[in-house]
Amino acid sequence: MKVRHVDVLIVGAGISGIGAAYYLQVNCPNKTYAIAEARGAIGGTWDLFRYPGIRSDSDMYTFGFKFKPWVSAKAISPGEDIRNYLIEAAAENGIDKHINFGHKVIAADWSSETATWTTRIRELATNEVHTVTSNFFLFCGGYYNYEEGYTPDFSGVETFKGQVIHPQKWPEDLDYSNKHVVVIGSGATAVTLLPTMAKKTASITMLQRSPTYIAARPEQDKIANFLRRVLPTRFAYSINRWKNILLGMYLFSFARRKPEKTKKLLKADVRQHLGPDYDVDKHFTPRYNPWDQRLCLVPDGDLFDAIRRGTASIVTDEIDRFTENGIKLKSGEELSADVIVTATGLNAELLSGMQLSVDGNAVDLAKEFVYKGMMLSGLPNFAFSVGYTNASWTLKSDMVGEYVCRLLNYMDKRGFHMCVATVPAEGIESAPLIDFSSGYIRRALDQMPKQGVVRPWKLHQNYILDRISLGWGSVTDVNIVFR
Repeated sequence: MKVRHVDVLIVGAGISGIGAAYYLQVNCPNKTYAIAEARGAIGGTWDLFRYPGIRSDSDMYTFGFKFKPWVSAKAISPGEDIRNYLIEAAAENGIDKHINFGHKVIAADWSSETATWTTRIRELATNEVHTVTSNFFLFCGGYYNYEEGYTPDFSGVETFKGQVIHPQKWPEDLDYSNKHVVVIGSGATAVTLLPTMAKKTASITMLQRSPTYIAARPEQDKIANFLRRVLPTRFAYSINRWKNILLGMYLFSFARRKPEKTKKLLKADVRQHLGPDYDVDKHFTPRYNPWDQRLCLVPDGDLFDAIRRGTASIVTDEIDRFTENGIKLKSGEELSADVIVTATGLNAELLSGMQLSVDGNAVDLAKEFVYKGMMLSGLPNFAFSVGYTNASWTLKSDMVGEYVCRLLNYMDKRGFHMCVATVPAEGIESAPLIDFSSGYIRRALDQMPKQGVVRPWKLHQNYILDRISLGWGSVTDVNIVFR
C-alpha cells in the first residue's frame, strides 16, 4: 500500500466501493481514504465474471449510480458495458488514483485506546504484508467467495472425458462451436448462458433439478429512451430511476400479497412465448412462491426464442452420475455432452474471509446483530455495504455510502472519535439475517449475523423504508453509542 494511515479504508473497488469513494469525496472532502482491491482491475463482479452473455439482471436505471446517469439505450445491459461504466465513474472522479490493486485484506483489529483500526493487507504480487491504520473501516467487497464458485459433489465426475467448467472461472480460449453442451442449473447464469451459447453449439440443454420463475422483459426501456431524448440527461435519469424503483416495489409487493395470481401471470407469459403445447408446469413452475428466490429476467425473451427455435432445450430431472460421455439422469435418460457447465451458484463468504478482532479479541460474526442493515453490533467505526435481494444492489449501496458520510460529519462536529452499535442490555428478539430460500443463502445462514424483529435492528428489503432510515433519519438513537 502506498499509504500507512487514512481516515477511511474502503475494501473493494466494485460498484459499492466506487460509490462509497464518490460520496466521501463530495460529502467529506477533508477525509483521506484508500481502497484495497484484491483483484487487478476495477469492477468486482463485473470484472470477475466473463462467461458468454453476462449481463445485468436489474435495469440499469436503478443499478447505475445515482450520481452518474446511465445513457445507453439498453436497460438490461451486457457485463462489458457495466464494467466500462464503473471504470468511467472512477476515472471521472479521480477515484482510480486511490485504488491499490492486488492488495487483499487478511485481518483487522480495532484498538479502543487509539480509536483506530489496524489492518493487515497482503500484496499478492510480492506476498508482502502491509499494515494500514484507519479511523473508519468500510467493507464493500460483496458477499461471496471470489476464488471458488459452488459445485455440488457429483458422482462419477472424474470419468467424464469432456470439459467441466464453472462460470466463475470461464476459460478465455474455450471453443464450444458445434459442440454438445449441458448447463446444470436454472438461475440467472444458466438462463443467460443458454440463448447466448445456442448461437454456436450443436446442441445445448439446461438441466435443472427444479425450475425458477422466469419473466421476459424488453432489453430497452422505451419510456426511458424517449425521456432521455426530450429532457436534460440528469432529469430524465432521475425520473426513470424513480419510475423503476416504484414499479419494482409494487411488483414485489404484489407477488408477496398474491402469490397464486403472480404464478398464473408468470406461467401465462411463458405460454405466450412457447405455445400451448409446451410443458410449462414441468419446466417453469418452481416449488416455491415468486420472490422466495430472485426472479430471473430474460431480455426480449431470448431464452424462450432459443427454445422455440429448437437450438436450446430444458430437461427437468435429477443427476444420478456423470458418465464418460455425459450425464446419466435418475429417470434413466442420458444426456450426451462435450462440455458441462456447472452454473450451480456461489459460495457465500462474509467479509471476504478476513479476520476481525476488537482489542485483540476475535469477533464471531454469527453472534452479532445487524444495525440499520449496514453496521454490526460491537464493532466500532465499522460499516459494510450489501445490496437488496429483491431490487438493484446499487440502491442500497448508494445509501450506505451517503449514510457513512453523515455519520462521520456528525462525529467530527461533536468531537467524537468512536461510534458503536450496541444491543440493549435486555437483549432483542433475533431472526435469520435474510428471508430467502436461495441455496447460497441457506448454506451460509448459520455463519451470518442475525437481525432483530424491530427497527433499527430489522433488515429492510425496502428502498423507501431504508430511504427514511438511512437518508433522512437521525444518525443518533439509543442503540448507537458515541465516545
